[in-house]
Amino acid sequence: MDTLISNVTTVTMNEKMEVLFGSFIGISAGKITYIGSSAPEEAPERIIDGTGMVAIPGLVNAHTHLATTALRSFLDDAENKEALLQLLQKEAKMDSKAAKASALLGIAECLRFGITSVSDLYYFPAATAEAAAEAGIKANVALSANRFIDENEEFDFETDEQCQEICRVVDKWHGYDGGRITVDCGIHSEYTSNYKLWEALGAYALDTGLRMQLHLAETEEEGESCLDRTGLSQAELLSAHRLFTVPATATGCVAMTEADRKILGKKGVSAVATPIAYGKMGHPTTPIADCVKAGMNVALGTGGAVECGNLDMFEVMRQTAMTARTAGGDAAGMPAPAVLMMATVCGARAQGRAENTGMLKEGMDADIVLVDYSAPHLMPCHNVLSSLVFSAKGGDVALTMVRGKVLYQNGQFPTIDLGSVVQTLTEYAIPTLFREAE
Repeated sequence: MDTLISNVTTVTMNEKMEVLFGSFIGISAGKITYIGSSAPEEAPERIIDGTGMVAIPGLVNAHTHLATTALRSFLDDAENKEALLQLLQKEAKMDSKAAKASALLGIAECLRFGITSVSDLYYFPAATAEAAAEAGIKANVALSANRFIDENEEFDFETDEQCQEICRVVDKWHGYDGGRITVDCGIHSEYTSNYKLWEALGAYALDTGLRMQLHLAETEEEGESCLDRTGLSQAELLSAHRLFTVPATATGCVAMTEADRKILGKKGVSAVATPIAYGKMGHPTTPIADCVKAGMNVALGTGGAVECGNLDMFEVMRQTAMTARTAGGDAAGMPAPAVLMMATVCGARAQGRAENTGMLKEGMDADIVLVDYSAPHLMPCHNVLSSLVFSAKGGDVALTMVRGKVLYQNGQFPTIDLGSVVQTLTEYAIPTLFREAE
């Protein structure tokens, strides 16, 4: 046995939602090989004292744009259209070196807050994949494809620049390190692309066994625009053009009818709620209960740091519960266990990782987070699951491991040279993004 976590409260998130007090977790070759109420007979090479700690499955951030970390707080309080214009101007100046440094900073933040797996939909996917590979985090990486192909333009997947970028990233990174990094296909949204690209990417994803990421029906305005232009809702239109022939993760799913959600439920589409990012922009967030009733899996995400300020999934969990309760006028409308499910089990399902991620269970990957419960705001603890959602903070995370490898512990990042990352950001990335037009 490589590692034993001793005397820890274990939130398993298994089928019975068991919470085990004074338990022991054994880890070998990156897998959980033992969970029990007494120490295993096999002697471990290393013991981590879990006294006063709560062990939870690593959190899954099912939607982010890691490379926007360098733009954190730059657009705060700006009106949405002005913010978008300024964001596009900065993004036009980004290159792979700046994107990798920004992504590494975002990954360090994720690990600090107990996130062990991310879904990233953005530009420079190769740089993000490289950052994830170095840091040790799990990642589903997708290019946010966004271009209109004119009706009279001959479109060839084999020569299209964005399509070929996806192919290159797939060839190099898909399945890296036993599937720790996977590559998804992706489009930014319905309103920034059209059917030639959708059909090409859908066919490529089906042929290669990839998943799909996108933004979908985020506002009433974009939904009405699609209906006016095409006579179909966004869900109907994208489904008709075979974008959902593979499992997809759709962030938003706000401006939808019940019929739209049922279409997505039948297609196996997962909705991702990002309540803090949407709230910051003044938008309503995903109607979680309606999505679940329609048969959709629902996961949680932060969005990028430029949108939500930070990548703390504990804040996202708390905001998810409070937003749902406010909308329904019911203090019991979104129970803490359901929120934890969305941040772990459902997130893993959205990523196609449910076989080895999302629970603390023998045979699963040892993606484990230790939350320090010695802080005043976590005492007394009458209900562990409730306190994780309503009392805990990302800063309470003491240790984050992925496949049994410690990636964060007590302020230290063993796999990330944070000083070098900050230096690259300050000396290169930020000057590149904020330089004046020449």
